[in-house]
Amino acid sequence: MLNQCVLVGRVVQMPKLQTTTNGNKVASMLLEVDRSFKTAEGAVEKDVFNVQLWRGIAETCCDVCKPGSIVAIKGRLQAFNHRKEDNVFYNAEVIAERVSFIPVQ
Repeated sequence: MLNQCVLVGRVVQMPKLQTTTNGNKVASMLLEVDRSFKTAEGAVEKDVFNVQLWRGIAETCCDVCKPGSIVAIKGRLQAFNHRKEDNVFYNAEVIAERVSFIPVQ
């Protein structure tokens, strides 16, 4: 089995560093990624992904990233769902395993 993804995009909002009850550092970041095709009108649509950052990666991203920064993220998808009334909602987020910072020219 393989669960791996690579995303390159722009940081939407500053990641906020928090500490878990176990003492681990964690942060979440929104990453905006262009789709690889244009719409019939010629526009490029974007997807926004929630990225979870842990330990040293979380601390580094909080120090280095700002809105508009371009980053490459290698990670895995983590799926979860929740039930509301009679509906089940499915969602996924990216758990970052490696982050590379790409300078804007």
